[in-house]
Amino acid sequence: MRYTMFGQTGSRVSSLGFGAMNLPGVPFEQAKAALNYALDEGINYIDTAAGYRNSEEIIGDSISHRRSEYFLATKTNKRDYKSAMEEMERSLTRMKTDVIDLLQVHYVNTVQEFKAAMEEDGAYQAALEMKRKGHVRFIGITGHRPELLAKWISKGQFDQVLFHLNLAQPFALQELIPEATRQNMGKTAMKPLSGGFIQPVSKAIRYPYSQDVHTIISGMVSIDEVKENIAAMREEVGDEERHELEQLALELGSHNCRRCNYCSCPIGVTIPDIMISSQVRQTFGLLPKGDGFYERQKDKILSCADYEPCREKPLCEEKCPYHLPMQQVVQQAAGYFNAG
Repeated sequence: MRYTMFGQTGSRVSSLGFGAMNLPGVPFEQAKAALNYALDEGINYIDTAAGYRNSEEIIGDSISHRRSEYFLATKTNKRDYKSAMEEMERSLTRMKTDVIDLLQVHYVNTVQEFKAAMEEDGAYQAALEMKRKGHVRFIGITGHRPELLAKWISKGQFDQVLFHLNLAQPFALQELIPEATRQNMGKTAMKPLSGGFIQPVSKAIRYPYSQDVHTIISGMVSIDEVKENIAAMREEVGDEERHELEQLALELGSHNCRRCNYCSCPIGVTIPDIMISSQVRQTFGLLPKGDGFYERQKDKILSCADYEPCREKPLCEEKCPYHLPMQQVVQQAAGYFNAG
């Protein structure tokens, strides 16, 4: 396991972090075993959020007795002081700890949300207050708009930033990672499999592993998944492999969707998932989780071409800050079912 100094925090973190978002979806004993096995194998970065159902409670009940062994990161998606303070206090109780190593202002995707969080009565001030009280050590920010995150971190108010980085979403490399490096911030990459779409797992993990980040959080739910992720990182990435991965990322990232979720579909198509998986689906096919997503979305995808209000001007495309051809990609996805 590779360990690096996490920005200016003074903490050394493992290159693989444990993303606990999906733990509420499996039996408690399985989740507990996965967390403890991860710690046994040297993973020392645990990531969760107050909004991940009972993920924080699972962490508290499973590994709080080993609190000195891991760097604990959680999140609040509240924007005002009062709600954020209440949520952080609940997080401490749920995770059975007195200190959160990293509190992240979570899922900030618009200028309005950022301004609200940074106001005098905003969530950032609540995090600073918890830091003054000794209950939070460092403050970070997360979001899906890398170019906006690059601007927001430039003022030196945050210790860490969390962002997408995978073969189908390489966009953080352009502005965000260089700015975080200049600020000497902790750099945490998330969704190496892009929510279960990218395969093979080994290749997917090795792409962010080859880039300038400190830790990659993978949403693991079993001992076998922990083993699979660790195995992908056993060897360092050489120059030739890095070049091949970067070329592949250029191809798979050509959809240009950042998953900012500005778009919305009146018939319920989950547009970002279809955009991001479009090139992966054509190049590698999908993991079982990806196949399951397409089956659940089948009726909505097939209905896109017949939805009358979008015939002349797609409603989703009006909201996209990147002006992407979303209707075209969704309708092309209908061919996935014909091929099957």
